[in-house]
Amino acid sequence: MLKILRESLLNAPIVQRGKYYYFIHPISDGVPQLKPELLEEITEHILGMVSKDFDKIIAIEAMGIPLATAISMKTGIPFTIIRKRSYGLEGEIKLSQETGYSKGELYVNDVKKGDRVLIVDDVISTGGTLVSLIKALEGIGAVVTDTIVIIERGDGLSRLKDMGIDVKTLVRIDITEKGVSIEDIHD
Repeated sequence: MLKILRESLLNAPIVQRGKYYYFIHPISDGVPQLKPELLEEITEHILGMVSKDFDKIIAIEAMGIPLATAISMKTGIPFTIIRKRSYGLEGEIKLSQETGYSKGELYVNDVKKGDRVLIVDDVISTGGTLVSLIKALEGIGAVVTDTIVIIERGDGLSRLKDMGIDVKTLVRIDITEKGVSIEDIHD
């Protein structure tokens, strides 16, 4: 299972930014092109892993969007996007996020007390974005029923587990100048 995801990761181009090796992948970058069969495989796998007890899907801009779209279309459940810019809407919540290679602000709109949410994202490295988001959602009074991330890299998942936050992933990878190696895949 997850054969398409596995093959696409093993064939992902690698670029170096400073001392950081970065993989280029359709799920994390939108390039090379995101083929429907990869998205279909991932979506089906996600739906087999998560509780169906949610009434809203939360996607983090930008690459959480295709994942949330596919899940929404399969389930009929709406999604909202955690954006990288403010819209100034009533109730908008600003949160600071830090990843392994950037810092910035994210904005939460259209999440209300009592919403039961599924969070979906493309990659977890440090876990900084998810920590900030989950704290913000809990502050609103939303209930996070599941959090699922496609690709795990680095120590972010163990950091979140140490904080009592459960995050499911499909695949754990490592990256060197030679390419992506798959450490674990959750078939």
